[in-house]
Amino acid sequence: MSGPAFTGAVVGLVVGVLLTGALVLAWRLARGTRELGSDSERATFRTLHLASRAATHLRDGLEGDDVGRAARHLRALLGCDALAVVTADGVVALDGPAHLLAEAERVGARTVETGRRQVYGGREPSSGTPSPDGPLEAVGAPVLAGGTVAGAVVAFAARVRPPLVRATGEVAQWCAAQLELGELETSRTALAQAELRALRAQISPHFIYNSLGAIASFISTDPERARDLVLDFADFTRYSFRGRGDFTTLADELHSIHSYVELERARFGDRLTVTLQIAPESLSTVIPFLSVQPLVENAVRHGLEPREAGGTIVISARDEGTQTEITVEDDGVGMSPETLRALLASGSRATNVGLRNVDTRVRQLYGDQHALEIETNEGAGTLVRMRVPKSQPQHETEVSRP
Repeated sequence: MSGPAFTGAVVGLVVGVLLTGALVLAWRLARGTRELGSDSERATFRTLHLASRAATHLRDGLEGDDVGRAARHLRALLGCDALAVVTADGVVALDGPAHLLAEAERVGARTVETGRRQVYGGREPSSGTPSPDGPLEAVGAPVLAGGTVAGAVVAFAARVRPPLVRATGEVAQWCAAQLELGELETSRTALAQAELRALRAQISPHFIYNSLGAIASFISTDPERARDLVLDFADFTRYSFRGRGDFTTLADELHSIHSYVELERARFGDRLTVTLQIAPESLSTVIPFLSVQPLVENAVRHGLEPREAGGTIVISARDEGTQTEITVEDDGVGMSPETLRALLASGSRATNVGLRNVDTRVRQLYGDQHALEIETNEGAGTLVRMRVPKSQPQHETEVSRP
């Protein structure tokens, strides 16, 4: 092959290789783009991601410690040049140049005062003079939560156009919804704590009187038994009235139940038998404080005490997948399904307050799917089943030892 012909062939081959490589690269890029989703899908993901991150930092309200992080995510969500969160007390967060602080406070104060959206150009509305700190315009939208103005979101841009005005208003409404959800969660927590305080207050005076009477009866006949019962009474009351910790472990609750049962056995004697069937791995399960003990007390007072022959209570705990199942079963008098529905109803004045209280609290903490399961009928005894998640990292740090 001659020199020019050979050179032409080589050039053609190189061009072919480059074209093939370009086609392969284009195909890979196109495939990668499809795997990441369409432009609209990626935009949707980004929006949801930013909103989710901001929601986390708004849980403690507009004046919480994390509101600055929320402002950063909200600024990215709106795509504006700067963003401020303002309350009646002033600017609580500014993500942007520091020289915008005074303008953010002025726009935010006006928005909070009127409860209406405000749009400002780069001039002072009152004097008509240009702003010395730059040409940025601003839009303020009120955060209306619970019928009151909780604050304002102020967005800055070189030019405030209608889409930014509308988007800032939507973001402010979304912030209001997050605040209301945070308040609802706070209310749920406060309600659960109130239920717990109510349960502590409902420890039967008759139980206290009966326990002290039983202790007194053994002082002269069996001083050693009387001393043990005094210790059981001290352990039970110390655990029941401890001032902190809304959660405990099953092991600690069972220790308190042992003290309670010993005090009741001082009255019942051989008429009361309690059997434990506890899987060792379930002892470390985190449970709501005073959630099993009231079930045992309910079995004694309303299941076995009405029976002349007394009866047996079986307390069981075992792992069940991602949950721990705890059951309290007695062979006492039981109750009709109608009576059961009535005592679990909200506002019921039934005497089984411990049963209803525990059911209410586990629903509030874990959801309705964790409601107590109760099997009973007249003359057939009662079985109460409670299931709690085995993994509760948000509650494990709240466990308080007596």
